[in-house]
Amino acid sequence: MSPLVARLPEIVMQLMAFALALSLHEAAHGFVAERLGDPTARWLGRITLNPIKHIDPFGTILFPLLLAAVGAPVLGWAKPVPFVTRNLRNQRWGPALVGLAGPASNIALGIAVTLVLLLAKAVMPGFRPLLVVLVHEGAMGAAGLAAPLVYLLFALAMINLVLAVFNLIPIPPLDGSHIVEAALPARAAFTYARLRPYGMFILLAFFWSGLFGHVLKPFLYGLLWILQR
Repeated sequence: MSPLVARLPEIVMQLMAFALALSLHEAAHGFVAERLGDPTARWLGRITLNPIKHIDPFGTILFPLLLAAVGAPVLGWAKPVPFVTRNLRNQRWGPALVGLAGPASNIALGIAVTLVLLLAKAVMPGFRPLLVVLVHEGAMGAAGLAAPLVYLLFALAMINLVLAVFNLIPIPPLDGSHIVEAALPARAAFTYARLRPYGMFILLAFFWSGLFGHVLKPFLYGLLWILQR
């Protein structure tokens, strides 16, 4: 059996966790936009946890599948939830709040899942060694009925953390850029917004340089420290 075939259950669980995290992220954007005055996402059926409504063929399926296949943290994107800025009651901070809603929803779900894992640690004598095996060897590295469930929960916590950190990076068109743009004075915000057409190139350079790994590493180590201490 090839290593990739052996890892299929692990990859499937990661993609399941990713689909839930991404659907929550996009639905949160639409929900907050609606609360702030713009019903566009509701009209388009995007305020839902149904991942089919949010799928971008490359960003939601192919790209995260490739990352999972090489053992990298699952990451990707969905179709952006559209909102009409002029419909928002607060023209300056409205887009920032809509942008913040996605990462905030991932942080909330990540915290909730981490609390469930901490409860599991409290009642399972072998939780720590099981988690060590799962982190280093994957979902199939440990036997027992609890192993797949613990791995799925850990993947859900980790993927929500990765999505939140990634989307808060202040590079257009990521969510963090909306927050920065709202916080800047008008002239500086206008200059900053002019980076938007070049955002994808800046992001590619950010990844290729390894900077994203350095930004993400303390958060992942923090999650592992919380679960293993």
